[in-house]
Amino acid sequence: MKTPTRSRAVRAPGGLCLRLDVRALIVVALLLAAALAAGVALIGTGDAEIPAADVLRTLAGNGTAYQHFIVHELRLPRVLVGLLVGAALGLGGALFQAVSRNPLGSPDVLGLSQGSTAGALIVIVLMSGSATQVTVGALIGGLVTGFAIYLLAWKQGVHGYRLVLVGIGVSAIVTAVNGYLLTKADLVDAARAVVWMTGSLNGRDWQQVWPLLWLCVLLVPLVLANAPGLRMMEMGDDVANALGVRVQRVRLVLMVCAVLLTAAATAAAGPVGFVALTAPQLARRLTRSPGPNLVPSLCMGAALLVTADWASQRAFGADQLPVGVVTGVLGGAYLLWLLVTERRAGRI
Repeated sequence: MKTPTRSRAVRAPGGLCLRLDVRALIVVALLLAAALAAGVALIGTGDAEIPAADVLRTLAGNGTAYQHFIVHELRLPRVLVGLLVGAALGLGGALFQAVSRNPLGSPDVLGLSQGSTAGALIVIVLMSGSATQVTVGALIGGLVTGFAIYLLAWKQGVHGYRLVLVGIGVSAIVTAVNGYLLTKADLVDAARAVVWMTGSLNGRDWQQVWPLLWLCVLLVPLVLANAPGLRMMEMGDDVANALGVRVQRVRLVLMVCAVLLTAAATAAAGPVGFVALTAPQLARRLTRSPGPNLVPSLCMGAALLVTADWASQRAFGADQLPVGVVTGVLGGAYLLWLLVTERRAGRI
């Protein structure tokens, strides 16, 4: 009995031959469908319930004025922010895990989310800044933290375990700084900071959509253009260098992209936990494909976050939880399972 092939070769114009993983393409298509279906369900969820058919009709421009206001002005921006934040976290997590060659190498563990939180807390506690200023502060905090981790981890290049260890140390320091900032805040600012630190999509509008959308439009093609080099680097730096890959350049470009994606996602929705950790691993298990699985991770992150946001509104009755609480609970359970699995396999 013949085993069905996992990949197919496609010959493009000019003699270029591309090899496509059929299973990965199917997984990506299913994840996109799941993310869009969850988005439609989320748009129809709320005090004013709207059936899925009416949601689709309104998105096509055929709804009533009331439905148009609810869908386009109130709920669609929230869903788009959720999709973009989840996609950015999934892709950023896949990049960090591929660069560090460690399934625990995610922004949650490396301290980037804590760095963005520190930037936001500085603006909230010390400056009593506006929502826009908090977003800018979170973005700057994430970038500064990522730059510091890269410099501290540099020793004739940046390597996996050194990057993870440095990130864990920086995370501990920044977490302590965040705790200190909370103790110095007055009651109103402290309450505002705690709400932001939970991670939520509540109140998100078009002002959060457009910057994140343009950032993804710019960075995703850059990441995919460097994906072949990243795939070769999984065989080792020496092998990649022998194959013509400029290892440190590719690693630096991809880390900058990962830091920007993570910082922008945190600035838009707060530190939503564990999506960047779990999305790449779940995508890899679904595709059963070696390599970083960048596009499946992106799609998995979008589907996870929107589905978690829908569950936070529907699964707990009248109590609507911030999406960060749901992803934190699910991600914590997944992290424990991952640690047990890695220990049984003898990798930790």
